[in-house]
Amino acid sequence: MRSIQKLTWLAPLLLALVPLCLAENANHQPTNILIITADNLGYGDLPCYNPASPIKAPNLDRLASEGVRLTNFYTASPTCTVSRACLLTGRIPQRHGLEDQLPGLAGNYGVGLSHDEILIPQVLKNAPTPYATGCFGKWNIGFAEGSRPTERGFDEFLGHASGNIDYYHHIYSGKHDLFRGTEEFHADGEYSTDLFADAAIDFMQRKSKAKQPWFCYLPFNAPHFPNAKNKQPGQPNNWQAPDRSFAAYGMSPDEADPKKRYDAVVTALDEAIGRVLDAVDALGMTKQTFVFFYSDNGAFRLGRNGLDVGVNEPLRSGGVTCWEGGLRVAAIARWPGKIAAGTVVTQPLWSPDLMVACADLAGTRLPEDRVFDGKNPLSTIMTRAASPHESLYFSYRAHAALRRGDWKIVREKPDQPWQLFDLARDIGESRNLADEHPNRVAELEQGFAAWQTSF
Repeated sequence: MRSIQKLTWLAPLLLALVPLCLAENANHQPTNILIITADNLGYGDLPCYNPASPIKAPNLDRLASEGVRLTNFYTASPTCTVSRACLLTGRIPQRHGLEDQLPGLAGNYGVGLSHDEILIPQVLKNAPTPYATGCFGKWNIGFAEGSRPTERGFDEFLGHASGNIDYYHHIYSGKHDLFRGTEEFHADGEYSTDLFADAAIDFMQRKSKAKQPWFCYLPFNAPHFPNAKNKQPGQPNNWQAPDRSFAAYGMSPDEADPKKRYDAVVTALDEAIGRVLDAVDALGMTKQTFVFFYSDNGAFRLGRNGLDVGVNEPLRSGGVTCWEGGLRVAAIARWPGKIAAGTVVTQPLWSPDLMVACADLAGTRLPEDRVFDGKNPLSTIMTRAASPHESLYFSYRAHAALRRGDWKIVREKPDQPWQLFDLARDIGESRNLADEHPNRVAELEQGFAAWQTSF
């Protein structure tokens, strides 16, 4: 009782602080949010990650020089559909339920991600200052009624439902697949990368002039590999880029080498991203905008001649695997005044963290009726503080992995023994240390099993 009486003097002070806290919240200036994703871009494709890369990507180089390059950033799944669901929900596949790639027209135009899941734009709509929200590009998580972007928190959408389209004719599996909102949109002959960049720029310009905070989700379909089922009769199945992107290399648009054509596709992507960043700068919104760029998963390395030409080196393997080449991706963030220019973060982070970051930037809270696997990455990104994660867990089809600190266990089938790698000394996962460190394997295996019981 005496202790309580001694503390009564604090009451007036605490009451005085309440209005100050409320005023701080009321005066919170929401930050614009621009999330850009590439599609199957290799970890070693960009010069800012791999100085030996022949690809010309000056705008992403500039973004890295103006912000932070993350060298241990992971996508939560090594395939397109699932990785996008993880980004937008802040949850791993085993929680949101979309655990595999949506197949064919039936899959891509089906329900896809459960309607019970809450997406980033829906969280931002509930912020103290509601955000304008736009999605421009590849959706790939379901396009049935109720599943489309403008039915899941986005005010505007221009893009495609499926996992990949022809870059100029916007065909997927014989079906025209380009939409504005929920209606078909025809722009035959226009390069999809430019279409999506232009729509994003228009959205940001309109909302900035209206003095409304905005969230722009820009999921490019580049540089996804060409698909024969998306081509018109007689159309070659090759990498597509504008003439100017070939000219940047002194090449003809008729260049036959698939790797050189791929390089031109990435350069076209880089140019589009540069135009988007220039638009942010021209609006005077540079310091008010958090920009985050990353690839949805690693480049595919399945041995298909002419298609699997992206570079993940020095990482092992690629997309649809739980080796580093499938999961660890190029990632860059910029927020002048908050993120020091030209810095590097080596701490492990992953894509579900972006949901938490968006809520923090908007000054709002996440729903409390579900588990989020993301944690706030902003202090790590801004100050290079320790990762908020003890472990990162991955499971796709038969593949599985767990990373804790610099140690990682991985297996390709459930009936195989775990392999163990020290990523600090062996980024390429070339030396299996399981026999040398059985106790370490047992510890990580126990962590993996515990995570599985949490779903």
